[in-house]
Amino acid sequence: MMLRGLALAGLLFGAEIGAAQAGGWHAVAFMYHRFGEDDYPSTSISLDTFEAHLDHLEEEYTIWPMERIVEHLENGEPVPDRTVAITIDDAYRSVYENAFPILKERDLPYTVFVATEPVDDGLSGYMTWDQMREMEEHGATFANHSTTHDYLVRQGEEESDEAYAERIRDDISNAQDRIEEELGEHNDIPMLFAYPYGEYNQTVADVAEDLGYIGIGQHSGAIGPYSHPMALPRFPMADSFSDLDDFKQKAGAKSLPVESIDPWDPVAAEDNNPPRMEVTLADSDARLNQLACFVGGQGSVEVEWTDRDARIFEVEAPETLNRGRTRYNCTAPSEEQGRFYWFSQQWIILPD
Repeated sequence: MMLRGLALAGLLFGAEIGAAQAGGWHAVAFMYHRFGEDDYPSTSISLDTFEAHLDHLEEEYTIWPMERIVEHLENGEPVPDRTVAITIDDAYRSVYENAFPILKERDLPYTVFVATEPVDDGLSGYMTWDQMREMEEHGATFANHSTTHDYLVRQGEEESDEAYAERIRDDISNAQDRIEEELGEHNDIPMLFAYPYGEYNQTVADVAEDLGYIGIGQHSGAIGPYSHPMALPRFPMADSFSDLDDFKQKAGAKSLPVESIDPWDPVAAEDNNPPRMEVTLADSDARLNQLACFVGGQGSVEVEWTDRDARIFEVEAPETLNRGRTRYNCTAPSEEQGRFYWFSQQWIILPD
């Protein structure tokens, strides 16, 4: 479904699918990077914690490959409640050495997003294509994470719009070509693109969409029929934020049914910092009188209802956002005890 005009103008998206689902379904994707690498606490998870996560998921949830959830989203088909996906970014060597034996023993499906240049260059911290082929035989799917793993949202000062878009197109397409060459002989490579660093802007999303991809981010939240296909959320996991109780709460998250958001482009303009976000919600059993929003590094922020009957609210951080990535996170309790609706909008403040 090509939704560029809807997305980037801040108009309705997912409404047709959402209405058909009468309240919608909910799925959660978790994102991991490294396993058992203590020197990287912000991106690595201990093996004991990873096993605890998997124990909980196997006991309480249905585990699908990410591409299966996406297929249902694209086709307007419901996903069973309490469905989750396991995803891994960057193809680090510890995925093969530490995570793969665990996932293989449990016979679980999972998706690895590969940045191909470090693999082709034979960097010691990354898997090899032979290792990935072995993993393919035991439940792994591999998908696109760009060629260079560059900050694609950064356009060069002397770079024209056309040249910028072409550079992004090449970075994505060349990676897909390499993955298909190395891993596509016996398996279809899904048209999923995980943005490097989870960062995207209008141009990056446009290019990826024009090439036929679904866009995968790193902003928190659940996936549902109203989720935008160029900005699907995932919950990042690492030792710094891997508490089991928090993990259980996130696994049970529901997707706040966002019909529209304005602005959609996460890169905040200089004259819109802090960005003011307007959100329109579809009907659901979310207790909107308890809707709470938070700004990364600034804490809770006032929710301003501009039209409560139409479920339209606005949020703005009280202070200017720092350079880099920040999120507005909004949650509301569900009528189902212990479960929360969740929506996250990423903001990117580029360096001067």
